Amino acid sequence: MNTRKEGLPTLTSSATNTSNSVVSSITLWIIWGQMPSPRVIMQERHWKTKKSSSRSTLRGQKGFSEIGLRLETVSQEALRRTLFPLGGLTKDFVKKIAAENRLHHVLQKKESMGICFVGKRSFENFILQYLQPRPGKFISIEDGSVLGTHKGWFLYTLGQRANIGGLREPWYVVEKDGTTGNVFVAPRVDHPALYRDLLRTNRVHWITEEPPAALVRDKMMECHFRFRHQMALVPCVLTLNQDGTVWVTAVKAVRALTPGQFAVFYKEGECLGSGKILRLGPSAYTLQKGKTKPREATEGPGDGPTL
Repeated sequence: MNTRKEGLPTLTSSATNTSNSVVSSITLWIIWGQMPSPRVIMQERHWKTKKSSSRSTLRGQKGFSEIGLRLETVSQEALRRTLFPLGGLTKDFVKKIAAENRLHHVLQKKESMGICFVGKRSFENFILQYLQPRPGKFISIEDGSVLGTHKGWFLYTLGQRANIGGLREPWYVVEKDGTTGNVFVAPRVDHPALYRDLLRTNRVHWITEEPPAALVRDKMMECHFRFRHQMALVPCVLTLNQDGTVWVTAVKAVRALTPGQFAVFYKEGECLGSGKILRLGPSAYTLQKGKTKPREATEGPGDGPTL
């Protein structure tokens, strides 16, 4: 694969020669701008179920064991043949069983919150073993001033704190431009540039293979969505497009919506399906400044402000 397209980072020899298919896939996904960071595959799109199901799965309930599945690839044929032996058990109950059977290594095992194969290493140092640095600038979204430099736009996810040397106050990533390599930042964790209430997905993968009847009939439907593991469900309205994509309008603006992540839809406790976020509406900050042109994720270099 040619990775020397303008704006794209280049694979190092470690990445091109690695036998670890997971690492190879992640570096290539980052290069082509299909995901904000490996945390999306490793942590997003989790839900829980109480039993095997050929139709759908249930929304996560606190205390139930988590089964990480990728909604966009789960077929009905696969679901019909899938069993979830711990699906109806809480973590506390499973640990009780482990204690009764003296399985102390199970009791002592910590929750997995990061990327398993990275471990305690810095994500930046890890990924730069596989992608060559592509230096760029940190730029204030408010006045365009240059605040510092970084080793690559692909190292940052929208909403995360940017480590900018020499600055005492925290700044947060609000935009990325893969063509120029610039990362745009805002001075507060709740800055309006981080909040949006509109997104568009690619063609949605519905677990039941067809869109909900109410959505087909009315072309609009109220439901809930989330795009990060364990985030609270967000009330929204889906608008179905002829090509199977959907517009998602959140009842309230959501922080750090990110192209490349997956919006997962729920209604009345049931997981309906998911679609990859391709396009975002204007941020609250943009609307305040009177600029209303929606932003769209670039297919190659990144999800930055250049459309």
